[in-house]
Amino acid sequence: MSQAFINTFQQLYAAQPEGLSSAPGRVNLIGEFTDYNLGYVFPAALNFRTQVLFRARTDQQMVVHSQNYPGESDRFSLQDPITPGPSQWGNYIRAMVYVLQQAGFTLTGADLLIDSDVPQGAGLSSSAALEVAIGGAFNQLSGLALTPAQIALFGQQAENQFMNCQCGIMDQMISAQATAGHALLLDCATLATRAVAIPPELALVIVNSNYPRKLVDSEYNGRRQDCEQAAAIMGVSTLRDASMDLLQQHQNAMTAQQYKRAHHVISENARVLATVDALQQSDMTQLRLLMQASHQSLRDDFEVTVPATDGLVEICQTALGSKGAVRMTGGGFGGAIICLCAQQDVVLVEQAVAAHYQARFGLKADVYVCQAGAGLTVQTFAA
Repeated sequence: MSQAFINTFQQLYAAQPEGLSSAPGRVNLIGEFTDYNLGYVFPAALNFRTQVLFRARTDQQMVVHSQNYPGESDRFSLQDPITPGPSQWGNYIRAMVYVLQQAGFTLTGADLLIDSDVPQGAGLSSSAALEVAIGGAFNQLSGLALTPAQIALFGQQAENQFMNCQCGIMDQMISAQATAGHALLLDCATLATRAVAIPPELALVIVNSNYPRKLVDSEYNGRRQDCEQAAAIMGVSTLRDASMDLLQQHQNAMTAQQYKRAHHVISENARVLATVDALQQSDMTQLRLLMQASHQSLRDDFEVTVPATDGLVEICQTALGSKGAVRMTGGGFGGAIICLCAQQDVVLVEQAVAAHYQARFGLKADVYVCQAGAGLTVQTFAA
């Protein structure tokens, strides 16, 4: 946190902040579209974070500014019905207020200042980082006594009920619960978690395609419906409970699209568990094969890749050869890819992307070399 950040708060509100809530963005190593099917996911938090300076008010007003959107602000009363406002980013704060009030919590008015270096539109969960950081601030200001996992669940509800994006729990849970230097195996059915160390010699290299990605809600929600319909045809409550044998038995009762969506989810769940084992054994050959299979499944069965991300995966995998593992990550329709490779081989990725990506696709990619960061932190300042 910079002194300039605190100075901006003081200029806006003519007062000192009382504390800072901070939550990370994330990258998913493997386990895409499995979370809302109550399967397994394997994300890591990043060292990119959303920070919220906060201070209590006595007038039931919520006042919000963001350093990422200078000149924009949002203000609303906690005593009025919470409805969407004029600011898209401001609606995430309204969404968190809405779900907490719906759950029966009484909130304190607040002055808030947001700052984030989580890249937006890259599939790195800038929205979940904001929800969790805001949840941490409200938890402290209003004495809600929520656990990090509960804050994550309210963040998911904010997306589902107020922002109308039917996401699973992964993004908020890793943002709230991450351990530095580790990925998190999350069972989305039970919410059980297990921190799995990432070998220190491995770099997480995220390459943002900068393809103009709009997480097309209708596309995303349509795939969720396909998964739910496939589960119903198989007589299971979610695809978590289905097997490949069961899927084959019911293939003729499904549309080709329902079958493909279910095939991806069932196979991806198995790949997540295999990836945890491979990472613990530092088995790069197995990691490469698993991530390659995951990408192909996202491309062919779930149909969420675009030529730009397929091309980036090909460029990076060709450059790394047997020394790295590469796949699309995030919600698809653009966004980013993830490369796991040794620190000394990061340069191979950077050189290959610079040499080939813009020439082929007319777009400039951003390369982020990351470490696995910590989850939600909340600190208060001495008066």
